[in-house]
Amino acid sequence: MLEDQFCERLAQLRLKKGVSARDMSLTLGQSESYINRIESKKMLPSMSVFFYICDYLGITPKDFFDLNDLPDLEESAAFKKLQSLDDEKRKHIIAVIYDL
Repeated sequence: MLEDQFCERLAQLRLKKGVSARDMSLTLGQSESYINRIESKKMLPSMSVFFYICDYLGITPKDFFDLNDLPDLEESAAFKKLQSLDDEKRKHIIAVIYDL
């Protein structure tokens, strides 16, 4: 359970920063699929890489584990879906949201 929260939190913070998993992995000096493997719950980072991740995200380790900042799962899934849309569809959905 805690591992799931770690992986979800990493994905949330990465998306909030607006970077791809590949770019983040490479910037951290890892293979291009490193962050993706963590987010897909296939592995966890070493403690030293965890500190680099926090530094990269501009947060403290305490901030990383602040679960009060986690969105609910439905919002997180909706945000991921929005990110996957092409520009035209994404702009349309955003316009609808602002019109509400």
